[in-house]
Amino acid sequence: MTDYAHLIDKEVWSFITRTEQHYPPDAATRSIDEQRALYNSLCREYHVDYPAGVVATNDSVVTNNHTVPIRRYSSAKSSSKAPSDQQCQLVFIHGGGFIMGDLESHDAICAELCDQTELNVISVDYRLAPEHLHPLAYEDCLAVVQSEVKRLSCQVLLCGDSAGGNLCAAVAHTLRTSQTHNQPSPVKGQVLIYPGLGPALGADSGGENNTGSYIEHANAPMLTSDDMEFYQKVRVATDVPVGDFTFAPLQDKDFSNLPETVVVSSACDPLADDGKHYCEAINASGGSAHWRNEPGLVHGYLRARHVSKRAAESFEFIVHRLRNMAAE
Repeated sequence: MTDYAHLIDKEVWSFITRTEQHYPPDAATRSIDEQRALYNSLCREYHVDYPAGVVATNDSVVTNNHTVPIRRYSSAKSSSKAPSDQQCQLVFIHGGGFIMGDLESHDAICAELCDQTELNVISVDYRLAPEHLHPLAYEDCLAVVQSEVKRLSCQVLLCGDSAGGNLCAAVAHTLRTSQTHNQPSPVKGQVLIYPGLGPALGADSGGENNTGSYIEHANAPMLTSDDMEFYQKVRVATDVPVGDFTFAPLQDKDFSNLPETVVVSSACDPLADDGKHYCEAINASGGSAHWRNEPGLVHGYLRARHVSKRAAESFEFIVHRLRNMAAE
């Protein structure tokens, strides 16, 4: 049994205890409405004021049959840049198990990313399961990215946590560089934060999450393997699809021509190996991917960035990599 008492420090344990007062360990066994109410309470608990100079406005992107709400963040820093330095925007896609989250759930995180990266940020309020099954969430995120690229005539960076990391990767795979048509991807880079990218295909996994970190951290604080199984199945009406990279990016058969990728995983998390396998696949295909597995951190630690030194340092790393990608 994994010794979390040894792996996790006092600050992170305090964060776990505080979190579980709003979103208890058995939350995934409750009704969808209950889960959303608990998650909203959790998000309010960790909300902080915007950094000075950051403003946000609500907007929307109209697709063929649906209007996707978005929120645009700008700052005095990003607005003061010369037009030649504003050729990259950051699109943030939130987590929440594909069933929770909205423009409010990650509002403070997006505001701080805007301030610290000095990039304009667009947050996507994609449709949630089970009312809206796969691939509608993916289609919403893809539509927003394509619309913003066309509107602004620029490339974008993708960033998302958990389920949002999955959706970022699915969009990046769809819009990868086209060697046939000699067209660069509109996605300049992606930073995925403790993403769920599987189940992976292959003889070892059999298309299921039954190896590696899914076993070692099956009962980790904040997220368990049973929770992950629920979040996968709730996205579809029938069986979990196999061989569909828009559902599970690790199931793609081609990892070439993807944008620069950074995956930041939590070491105490059943999803940790997803980041490892994903980066290995990209690098093996000639791409550039970096996996950072944060020791002593748990799923959802972005909300701990103001109460944990480890989480704060990881957030600083995320900001640093986004800034570098934008500048390249």
